Amino acid sequence: MINVQKATKKMRITFVLPFAGLQGGVRVIAIYADRLARRGHKVVVVSTPLAPSLRSKIKSFIYGRGWRTHPEPSYFEGLNVDHRMLEQDRPVVDTDVPDADVVLATYYTTAYGVQKLSSTKGAKAIFIQNYEVQEGKPNPKLDATWRMPMHKITISKWLVQLAQEKFGDPVVSHVPNSVDLDQFHAAPRGKSPVPTVGLLYSTFSLKGCGISLKALERVAAAMPTLRLVSFGAEQPDFRLPLPPYAEFHYQPPQQKLRELYAQCDVWLCGSNVEGFHLPPLEAMACRCPVVSTRVGGPMDIIEEGVNGHLVDVKDVDALADQVLRVLNLSQEKWQQMSDAAYRTATRFTWDDATDLFEQALELAIERNRSGELPDERSVLDRHVRTTNE
Repeated sequence: MINVQKATKKMRITFVLPFAGLQGGVRVIAIYADRLARRGHKVVVVSTPLAPSLRSKIKSFIYGRGWRTHPEPSYFEGLNVDHRMLEQDRPVVDTDVPDADVVLATYYTTAYGVQKLSSTKGAKAIFIQNYEVQEGKPNPKLDATWRMPMHKITISKWLVQLAQEKFGDPVVSHVPNSVDLDQFHAAPRGKSPVPTVGLLYSTFSLKGCGISLKALERVAAAMPTLRLVSFGAEQPDFRLPLPPYAEFHYQPPQQKLRELYAQCDVWLCGSNVEGFHLPPLEAMACRCPVVSTRVGGPMDIIEEGVNGHLVDVKDVDALADQVLRVLNLSQEKWQQMSDAAYRTATRFTWDDATDLFEQALELAIERNRSGELPDERSVLDRHVRTTNE
């Protein structure tokens, strides 16, 4: 358990999102916005509209749901949070956001607009949930935002290390993600009579779903009775099909997720890069061991051989071997790993995380007040010039 102290004053807080949808990072922001508002802070969320893409419209039509014209659903729906949507996709300006104590960019594309806001809009901070750079494809505009004079709040240790070592920022707030234990939990249980693996489906290449499916081909060859339980925010694509032994749940209700996790003997994550990645931790809360590549949150929460296993990114054989290793455990050994996974998920709550988030916001305000993080538009201009050169 991390020792934290609660904020001593109420704050005016503005989150600036590129869009509000059903992505994992948006879910985390929605959790903090909701919890901070419930604690009496004045919270405003500003986002741009997320209209359905042509691809999503075509897929909706193919799967019999008609030609989709309405906006994508959002994790902010139903929350008692002031959510203001801009009329189009553009950077925020002063007239879009209220005066506040702190204003947070939540993605690198929003950082440029936030940095240009006047000082009355609050101390500038950035909530960093990933560093998504494809191998061999640098992103100078992304790197420029990491060098802006904004207090960084990150969700995993590797992001803290990246900020310190690559971008020379020694003062970074580490606020790990947690899991809603009212939603995700399970009674002590044994292995399923049919060996069952869980997987988040995504066609986004960095999620490594293709790698995971290749590993499962090898698992299924050794275990012909293998069952796959999968869910995702998009329907399976013909270019990345699920195997015949898979059952897929499209955008399942949040209350359904616990049931899905609790059916699995092992949760598989084959991602290439993750800032944190909530599904492995949610699976652990439902007493499911995890086999994952060495990315984001799994590196922070998996204790090798105790609650799961870690392998190198893109190592199909190692993923398959470790999944088989968990599935072949005796009932007693599997239950020990299952219980260890549950203990990991329950040792740090969203209340603890929100305490840390409040402290990070207070630190951002204090650093700005002391002049450590000056509101210098010239700094942004210099980075933009460097990026364009």
